[in-house]
Amino acid sequence: MSESAPFSVEVSKSKRRKRSVGAQLIDDVLHISVPSWMSRAETAEWVEKMSASYRRQLSTDRINLRQRALALSRRHSLPRPKVIRWDDTMTGRWGTCTIDTGEIRLSTRLVAFPDWVLDYVIVHELCHMEVDGHTPEFWSLVNRYPKAERAIGYLIAKSGERDDDEFSGSDLSA
Repeated sequence: MSESAPFSVEVSKSKRRKRSVGAQLIDDVLHISVPSWMSRAETAEWVEKMSASYRRQLSTDRINLRQRALALSRRHSLPRPKVIRWDDTMTGRWGTCTIDTGEIRLSTRLVAFPDWVLDYVIVHELCHMEVDGHTPEFWSLVNRYPKAERAIGYLIAKSGERDDDEFSGSDLSA
């Protein structure tokens, strides 16, 4: 198996499955079960989608989010999160912060980006723990991160459809 494919894939068609697709990683084999009526093209699409999701999940193991967030909070004089974790279901945002609980969730899509982009998203969410919303005070805190502008540009390019004016007041939605 190559580095880009840390597992092999086995697909089975199930008469019991009506609409959903299931996947389970056992040892180094990703078992994907699709409904028996699904076309070859639809099956291939689901195999790619589920494989990408599992590759992202495996890639997150290389990053200690807690350690990274604590170092960034110290370096930029920002609050510490109580919990910081990956979220593979997050597709509309790069990150989110729940101020009441001190929890930060980050999209696993970030694992494929350079570390300085990940660090920017962490800093962005840490800033929300101090300032709610995207006020001038908030952006002043965010700009403590020296690569903030560069990271925002990178995320704009990756999100595809946003222009600079719309993004400058956004919540890093993808």
